Amino acid sequence: MTAEERKPRILIAKPGLDGHDRGAKVIARALRDAGMEVIYTGLRQTPEMVVEAALQEDVDAIGLSILSGAHNTLIPRIMTLLAENDMSDVPVFLGGIIPPEDAEAMKALGVAGVFGPGASIDEISTFIWGVIRGE
Repeated sequence: MTAEERKPRILIAKPGLDGHDRGAKVIARALRDAGMEVIYTGLRQTPEMVVEAALQEDVDAIGLSILSGAHNTLIPRIMTLLAENDMSDVPVFLGGIIPPEDAEAMKALGVAGVFGPGASIDEISTFIWGVIRGE
């Protein structure tokens, strides 16, 4: 099976202390339905746990759901850990409550995309397929 034929592996994680994972589960299911293999880590993951799971699962992209407002602390740490593990080429996308000015800061850190409330499942799925294909 060539790389183009295999299902892309997407890690969905809930870093930090936020205990609300309904949105992450909806996205995980939607991405699975869109033909991707999804690994969901569950709640309350540390940045180290997220990166270790991504490394162990050999994922093609990482989706992070953050509703707690801790993105300015968690995302820089995750991006640093990815770089330290030679995983800077793995696209990261965010969902949750992230103010527009913070979304720009996240993109400056290397985050590929930020999706807030109201983003459609089709929009997110299309974005991820495009990023994985290098479009």
